Amino acid sequence: MKCPNCATDNKDNAKACKKCARDLTVPPPWTPDWHWHGKVLGVIYAGLVVLYVGVSFVLRRLPEPYHIRKIPPEMTPWLKR
Repeated sequence: MKCPNCATDNKDNAKACKKCARDLTVPPPWTPDWHWHGKVLGVIYAGLVVLYVGVSFVLRRLPEPYHIRKIPPEMTPWLKR
């Protein structure tokens, strides 16, 4: 068994590392792999898509003045219509 701290080879039934004295009975901490990252990013992306579609649907249902806005040309002289 290799020590996760210093990578020293120890006996399989050792309770502590012979070099750094780290407790070998405690399981190593969990670290996420690429599959986990892919799933999490997929869920986040799907949530953002659903949120975008929902907000777009709600905004399309607003009354008419919110859809069409006519801005007078004197308020935007840089556009030069």
